[in-house]
Formats: sequence, C-alpha cells, structure tokens
Amino acid sequence: MLAVCATLAVLAATSNATASVLQRKAARHTDNEAGMGIAVLWQLAHQKAWIAGIAALLLGFALQAAALATGPITLVQPLLVLELAVALLLSGLVFGGNLGRRVWASILGMSAGLALLLVGLRPVAGDPRGASTLTWVLGCVANLGLVAALTVAGHRVWGARRAELLGVAAGAGFGFTAALVSGVTAAFPLGVSGVLGTWQTWAMVLMGPAGFFMLQNALRAGKLVASQPGLSLANPLVSIGWGVAVFGEQVRAGPWLVAEIAGAALVAFCTIQLARSPLLTDDRAQDDSAQADSPPTGQEDSSPTGSAGG
Repeated sequence: MLAVCATLAVLAATSNATASVLQRKAARHTDNEAGMGIAVLWQLAHQKAWIAGIAALLLGFALQAAALATGPITLVQPLLVLELAVALLLSGLVFGGNLGRRVWASILGMSAGLALLLVGLRPVAGDPRGASTLTWVLGCVANLGLVAALTVAGHRVWGARRAELLGVAAGAGFGFTAALVSGVTAAFPLGVSGVLGTWQTWAMVLMGPAGFFMLQNALRAGKLVASQPGLSLANPLVSIGWGVAVFGEQVRAGPWLVAEIAGAALVAFCTIQLARSPLLTDDRAQDDSAQADSPPTGQEDSSPTGSAGG
C-alpha cells in the first residue's frame, strides 16, 4: 500500500510541475503590473498554455488526494518536492536549454536526500478523523495565520523578494489544503453522506480557489526561480507538522533524527541549487536582474515563448 501511495505522490508531483511551467508560460503574456483581477484572469483564460496548466493542476490534485487516501501525509507531501526537479526538466523543453552536470547532480542529491529523510522518518499513518476539534482549530489558526503573515509581508516588498514570500505563502496554503484533503479522505468509509457531512469538505471547497489565487500571485510576482523553492519546500514542512501534531502520525526519533535532519538539509540545498538553474530563469524584464539573466540579443525570440510578446 505504501508503494502505491508513493507512486501516486510522484505522479502528483509531475502533474503539478507541468501545471506550474504551463501557467508561468501563460502568465508571461499578461500585464505584469496589473493585480490579479478579473481582467487578468480573462487574459489568462484565453491562453492555451494556461488552460492546459489548469487541467494538469486538477489532475495533480486528484492524484494527491488518492495518495493521501492510501498513506500518511508525512509520506505523500515530502515526495511532492520532486515537483521542482520535474519543473526544471520541463522548463528545458518549453523555454529551451540543456541540463548540465550540476543540475543532474542536484537532482540525484535531492532524490538521495528524500530517500534518507523518508527512511529516517518511516512514517506510520495516523487518524485525521480521530483528532479532537480543539487540535483541528489550533492547527487551522496557526496555518492560516502563517499564510496571512507571509502574504501581507510579500505585498510590502517588490521584485524577487515578493515572489519568494508569496511562494512560501502558497506552499503553506497547499500544505493546509493537503491536511483538509486528509480529513475528507478519512471520511470515505462513511459514504457520500459522511463526506458531505464533514466540515473539512466545505473548508476544502473554500481553500481550493484561495490556493489557486495564491499560486497565480506567486507565479506572477517574479521569476519562477524565486517563487518555486518556497512553493516546493513549505508544502511538505507544513504537512509534516499536521501529520505529527494533529493526526497523530508516528515518525522515528532518537538516533534517526540525524538521518532525518541530514536528509532534509540535503533536499533543501539541492532545491536551492536547482532553482538557480538558468533553465528556470524567466527572461521577462521585470526587475533589476532581468538584463543579467536574459539571453544575448537575437536569441530571446528563438525560445518557444519569446515571440509571443512577453
């Protein structure tokens, strides 16, 4: 069962990465100075890449829900970190570019770090339905408070810093959504009436559009290289907190903490290295570093998206 859970999680990461790259491609062709309003959404809705990205995002959500229904959140969400590696590979295809030895080394290092982390944790499923109301309330308040604080801080700065903060906020929001999904899937044995009767279902319905809105803001706030690391790392960290503190999932402690910390550190380091790859660099001129990151004159329009007026 854990093998099935892990496979579904990896497929979800792949689908999410596809959505991220496709939506970023579409966002490059909208007015970056405008806020995320109806007009901008209308522009995006006319982009084939954006529509395909939405489809990939929905598929990723379905795969993630299936994974959470078959295994612990402390196993599923860390595997979603692979989204960044897949996004890098796909960015090479969509925006042009070749992988180098440093990129491959970072991908292998991330995989090794994840393996070390998960072997150290060896998570055992808990019971989201068994968590007390008070525990759920405290978890919700803490998580939503974190998202709100990061969002406010993000809108007080500009450039890459805004993209970083909004990326972390979106990742924390998706971690909260994952916790709600776990609560919903735990009610599956009760049938349709049980699922519709649990408050997590309706909270998830509200959080879904909110998470989508945060993702769009993070992607449009700056370069993918700035927003993606926080988006990728905050999700599993928040989810592990939910799994251990709220759902009662068991992870190993003692000497295994050394392996867990080392694995998490390796994943974080490789994530940052991957995010710095030129293959994830958006060549739009939107901050002071755009000229340094943009390709030489005459090459910009040769990319798959360069001639679209970004």
